[in-house]
Amino acid sequence: MEITAEAIAQEIQHHPAADAQTAWTEAARALAVRALLLQEATRLGIAAENDCDEAGRHETDDEALIRLLLEHEIVPEAPSETTCRRYYDGNRERFRTPDLFDAAHILIEPEGDEPGQWAAAEVFARSLAADVNDDHQAFSKAARHHSACASAQQDGSLGQIRRGELVPEVQRAIEALGDGETGREPIRSRFGWHVVRLNRRLAGQNLPFDIVREKIADMLEARSWSMAATRYVATLASQGQVEGIIVGGIET
Repeated sequence: MEITAEAIAQEIQHHPAADAQTAWTEAARALAVRALLLQEATRLGIAAENDCDEAGRHETDDEALIRLLLEHEIVPEAPSETTCRRYYDGNRERFRTPDLFDAAHILIEPEGDEPGQWAAAEVFARSLAADVNDDHQAFSKAARHHSACASAQQDGSLGQIRRGELVPEVQRAIEALGDGETGREPIRSRFGWHVVRLNRRLAGQNLPFDIVREKIADMLEARSWSMAATRYVATLASQGQVEGIIVGGIET
């Protein structure tokens, strides 16, 4: 079976890559795999039984044939309890609740974009940080009166935040503080100058094996299916009639 340049050019939109050659190769490989699977479905006499995806989109006949072929030919190995436990013990960091930071800030916005206006805002932010020190009530009062953030209505509270929820420079500054500590150095972001405070750090907890066992089993079974599918396609490639592309390490 020949895969035309026109078909590859149409398929390439689904395979973004760093360069045009890589995208072309990936598109050609995808079409080769598709052709091999359709050839095998035809050889086995599989009839298309169209289904819908989660979004309600109906499968094409080719999609249905490929799905039914793979469901028929590939049976993933169900992981044992021992295998799941071994994976859990070796990857405990994946099964841990995130660290939380009960934090607050006071946002001092410059009156404009001129360097002098940013400098004036910094001076004021520094004076606030020195005035409130580590006094929680003083910080709350200053936030209510001076912060340009909507959080001023909650005494500057940002709630319990996870890593990645704030702009990086503010997140780093908060994580560097101890419980009950206010940062002495205001932090600049694109929004202005921040006086930050960490009320309390709540360390993440390891989830018990019994809670994540099913998730681990599903993940290992999906990995087993993927490996089996790769081997299956490579076997078809060694026997198929698609030429000019490497599939599963075998040039067809």
